Amino acid sequence: MHVPDGFINAPVSVATGALAAAAVAVSLRGARRELAGTGQGGGTGAERTAPLAGLVAAFIFAVQMLNFPVAAGTSGHLLGGALAAILVGPYTGVLCVSVVLLMQGVLFADGGLTALGVNITDMALVTTVVAYGLFRVLVKVLPRSRRSITVASFVSALVSVPAAAVAFTALYALGGTADVPIGKVFTAMVGVHVLIGIGEAAITALTVGAVIAVRPDLVHGARGLTAPLELRTSPLTGAAPAAAATTPAPAVAAAAPRRSVRRVWLAGLAAALVCAGGISYYASASPDGLEKVAHDQGIDAKARDHATKDSPLADYSVKDITDPRLSGGLAGVIGVGATLAVGTGVFVVLRRRRNAADARPSADSAPAERA
Repeated sequence: MHVPDGFINAPVSVATGALAAAAVAVSLRGARRELAGTGQGGGTGAERTAPLAGLVAAFIFAVQMLNFPVAAGTSGHLLGGALAAILVGPYTGVLCVSVVLLMQGVLFADGGLTALGVNITDMALVTTVVAYGLFRVLVKVLPRSRRSITVASFVSALVSVPAAAVAFTALYALGGTADVPIGKVFTAMVGVHVLIGIGEAAITALTVGAVIAVRPDLVHGARGLTAPLELRTSPLTGAAPAAAATTPAPAVAAAAPRRSVRRVWLAGLAAALVCAGGISYYASASPDGLEKVAHDQGIDAKARDHATKDSPLADYSVKDITDPRLSGGLAGVIGVGATLAVGTGVFVVLRRRRNAADARPSADSAPAERA
């Protein structure tokens, strides 16, 4: 659903650019809390979000290269907002997808640069907000179990894709550059993206389910799934019955050994490299949902060439390498590496800034305490 240059006019592109910038700014503040494990949703596993957030961005980049057929002559691919929000939190999720869209637009000429605000608003903001909002509602009403997390992931991801299609239709109604009946655009976009949503839901549920199976503490949406550790006072010690009530034991819980995320990180990176560097060669070559609708309905009448169409990595192939398998695979590996480096850099900086901000009051109060 990457919107090219020329689909949306300048005023709406500027407005969505401002909205996207505001969303990223808010997400930067929210992500600092998520990465530090404070605020709503914080707790066990939150302090390990920073090294995983960059990996989530790289994984989404890789899986987006795997277009799957959804109808005659049409394909779809992961958007990733639901997956990112459930794994690392909604604010961090917006940043993950935004990093992916930035790398795709700059390096691979995928998604217009003047339409970057449109794409971030549609593919990062709308999908994440809709998916995570629905996910939290479902988690509250479903039984408290790992299976419920997977089911909620499936449903929220499924709904997020047609929601993004509706958002694009609304933006096109405001600033579309071709004279196309909005009713036709709405019907075509929502129809094909409901089908794409099924693929999105399957990928999201399988990924979330796989991580929950081995490390539920690393899934942001699953925090609080396990009951907190409690201490019980035995009546044999002579304590009164009232004293036998359960009491939280934060000190004991804090003393639990920390499990390394290295194996999960390496497994995720390996999966991303295999998807981008190998499996992507077998992805569907059919146009994705937006491209198909744009061609059929005439939305692309005023589409413009991408500003970086001459990039050495344009169209996910390495320039001057004639073997398509090698060219596409190498481009995918480069994309995974670049997205991982940029994403990890952003999230590590945010985490350190949050830690520095938390440490500052303690340092400022130390002289007064000594006095």
